[in-house]
Amino acid sequence: MHEMALTRSVVDMVAARTTGRRVSRVRLEVGALAGVVPDAMRFCFDLACLGTDLEGADLDIVEVPSRLACATCGATSSCPDRVLLCPCGSADVAIVQGEELRVLSVDMRKEEACA
Repeated sequence: MHEMALTRSVVDMVAARTTGRRVSRVRLEVGALAGVVPDAMRFCFDLACLGTDLEGADLDIVEVPSRLACATCGATSSCPDRVLLCPCGSADVAIVQGEELRVLSVDMRKEEACA
């Protein structure tokens, strides 16, 4: 399951950017054609966060549908899998949406004030 390696990479990247601050939420954007199973990433997230400043954080995944642009007919269409064909039958298409795998935002925990 490569989702564990991907999730661990996301956790390491966020931890490196938020050094010493506790993270409460990570929001990811995952495209339908990114080759990632969002439910598997959710499953791996808590394990990947153990022992880091992200431990106990929530993971929100925004799933992005795929979109193709056809150079032959000019249409845009969805693409449910990696068979990159326009409904007109042309394979002269470009993926314009759906390969995303990026961190959208990171929320920090509010630290309690000392008395």
